[in-house]
Amino acid sequence: MRSPVVRLSPAGLYIPAADLHIDPWGPSERAVITHGHADHARGTARHMLTAPSGIPILKSRLGERAPVEGLPWGERRSVGDAVLSLHPAGHILGSAQLRIEVDGEVWVVTGDCKTQADPAAEPFELVRAHTLISECTFGLPVYRWPDPEAVMDELLTWWQGCAAEGVTALLGVYALGKAQRVLAHLAGRQEAFPGPILVHGAVDSLLPAYREAGILFPPTERALQENVREAQGKALILAPPSAAGTPWARKLEPLSLGIASGWMQLRGTRRRRGADRGFVLSDHLDWPALLSVVEECGATTVGLTHGATGPAARYLAEVRGLETFEIATRFTGESDEVETGPSGSAGSPDPAEPEA
Repeated sequence: MRSPVVRLSPAGLYIPAADLHIDPWGPSERAVITHGHADHARGTARHMLTAPSGIPILKSRLGERAPVEGLPWGERRSVGDAVLSLHPAGHILGSAQLRIEVDGEVWVVTGDCKTQADPAAEPFELVRAHTLISECTFGLPVYRWPDPEAVMDELLTWWQGCAAEGVTALLGVYALGKAQRVLAHLAGRQEAFPGPILVHGAVDSLLPAYREAGILFPPTERALQENVREAQGKALILAPPSAAGTPWARKLEPLSLGIASGWMQLRGTRRRRGADRGFVLSDHLDWPALLSVVEECGATTVGLTHGATGPAARYLAEVRGLETFEIATRFTGESDEVETGPSGSAGSPDPAEPEA
């Protein structure tokens, strides 16, 4: 029996033919980092390879001296006995799928990915493979994403309603990826804004990498005591979801809390998070997209990691007739993105500087 091209090691996914890890959570010599979220970019590798547009993000989270090298999209590189290439995953700016070819056998590891349109990320590229290892964060039939432009219409209506009542609209968004996606979707809608857009420091520190990549945003300001007071009851403020209920957020009252996440598909989750409004906007595959990617890539074997891997693996095996396997991980995708700021470490969202 041929050895697997990718296997699980104590440090995470490992490619024996290249002596290289993928998004390792433990110490490793060399690694491909699929993107900059803290559940994938742990900073445990001595040498890291990533997509060029992801380098500024990794350096902002791991430090300017982080040993990161860029591999241009689609360029093939021989590493040991494997040939590697990176392809857009559509998850956030610089997020990559890794194509691995060993002796004519092709495996693709998606990292986190989505096929839905996102003006703040490179569009997903379908890559043919014999074996696909896919994220499965929302791998249940209940998760089906609405049109993101319709979600933006709902968000604007909520913000306008808050302003009409003199209430500040606080939107919980992940500091990396979701915040920039919301801003990019809102670009060009400025005539409908009832006030300014202010952003938490964790969001603000990551905007330069996107602007340098040519992503268009509406004007934003870092949320400080002075501009928050001036815009009280008119502003839309973007902050990590973990900021809700903190002293930082209480300074914004009266406020209405909205959260943008795939988890908002379920009303129970919205209630548990104490949100007044939930906006269904995810940077991961929904159920139909997962099935579509599996079918269109041509894989006969599918490995699933993150999220509801069991039900999805059974469905693909029993209904689609594919060989499937599950990969345990220390992280659970989108829920791990909630609590992490620009340093990549979990903790309080309250900044050291005197912000609102």
